[in-house]
Amino acid sequence: MRDSFDNPYIQTGLPEFQHMPKDDASNVMALLAKCPAHKATPLLDMPELAEQIGVAQLHVKDERGRMGLGSFKALGAAYAIACEAADRVVDGHWETALTGEVFITASAGNHGLSVAAGARLFGAKAIIYLAESVPEAFADRLRAIGADVVRAGATYEDSLDAANESADAGQGTLLSDGSWPGYTTLPSRVMEGYLQLAVEVAEQIDEPPTHIFLQAGVGGLAAAVAAYARAVWTDGPVIVVVEPDAAPALIESMRAGEIVTTEGPVSEMGRLDCKTPSMIALAGLARDANTFVTITEDDASQAVNVLAEHGLTTTPSGGAGFAAALNGFDGMAPDARVLVILSEGAEDV
Repeated sequence: MRDSFDNPYIQTGLPEFQHMPKDDASNVMALLAKCPAHKATPLLDMPELAEQIGVAQLHVKDERGRMGLGSFKALGAAYAIACEAADRVVDGHWETALTGEVFITASAGNHGLSVAAGARLFGAKAIIYLAESVPEAFADRLRAIGADVVRAGATYEDSLDAANESADAGQGTLLSDGSWPGYTTLPSRVMEGYLQLAVEVAEQIDEPPTHIFLQAGVGGLAAAVAAYARAVWTDGPVIVVVEPDAAPALIESMRAGEIVTTEGPVSEMGRLDCKTPSMIALAGLARDANTFVTITEDDASQAVNVLAEHGLTTTPSGGAGFAAALNGFDGMAPDARVLVILSEGAEDV
């Protein structure tokens, strides 16, 4: 790890931020109950990995099989689109509830798949903006489920600017997983969908974890899981937010006490390579997280290799939370019970 910052705002949060992550998953659970593709992903007890990092227990929430899309992101944008469909469905015809609607987003990967899959499910169209750095094979995956793909710029931020311009021009509804002043409703829904993952963990785990490591890009997953963890386990777990040192958006924003846009090289942790945090996520994590840390590219690569040795194939992004635990996070006693999220499967592109 390269950097760490203990949160001075824990429990109180940043007072100027009014929009907070939700911690009630009842609507998510109700909608998912209607989805035949939905089932809980496994929580794995990994005693050999626990021994390797010097703790009593290590649980891995394995999101690689989530609803056939290969990542936790299946719970986010598709849920937000399902909420829109629920308001318009007629006579049970969910497949045509959003006919004529267009959803626009920028993506570095799995969020785009979730938008595309959700749009197709309810009869809408998806337009996904990708930076030039995203592999063409991934663009082909999006096209295969009906999305239009537009290349825009060298970085994720460039593609996000292009998606915003398209939505502003009236070409469709922006469905981002980030939030900012004036844009909160849909990203809040995306984060609400991620609560399902946390609900499952709370039901599957035998004892509450003492430490939870949460990888973060714009911060939506981390904030949702942290909010639910505090709701069910109060201040028991130490919650650690993990970012690439090439994209330290949350840690630097916490230091500044406000949203900060950072700079850095392109990270191999591509899903986490976001230079500006989500406003809602930052607000929630300021209230709920104990510590923010960054990891290096080498840290992430090492974690991927160690996980693969135990049959847990993933990407540097998917293994980033484990990377922080593996690389000697201070304060973990030998009796610690650690939770990490394997957020996506290995890339086949």
